[in-house]
Amino acid sequence: MSIHSELASGRWYSMTLMEQLGNAGSEVSRALRARASGNHAREQAALARFLELMDLTIADPRLRGRRRELCRAREVVCDFFVGDNAYRSTPESLDRYFLAYARAARRS
Repeated sequence: MSIHSELASGRWYSMTLMEQLGNAGSEVSRALRARASGNHAREQAALARFLELMDLTIADPRLRGRRRELCRAREVVCDFFVGDNAYRSTPESLDRYFLAYARAARRS
């Protein structure tokens, strides 16, 4: 079962890339706040929502030429939360990356 069943049914694909990544980034922010407060269950739930939104974005047929970049963003977030943090990401760097998309979506 999909966490975001309404979005998966097609509404996600009507959003701009900025809106999609801004929404996915809000889940990263939630996961970071949960980690900082020591709430592992909330961190994992936010990460699961992020992964589903990123998978929907990667599957968006309009973004076929940007899949490498999208997959790398997904990989970096996964590396931070469940990997060895080989990319040396910080909570601030992840927030900064996704916040730029949220701001751009609001301006549009």
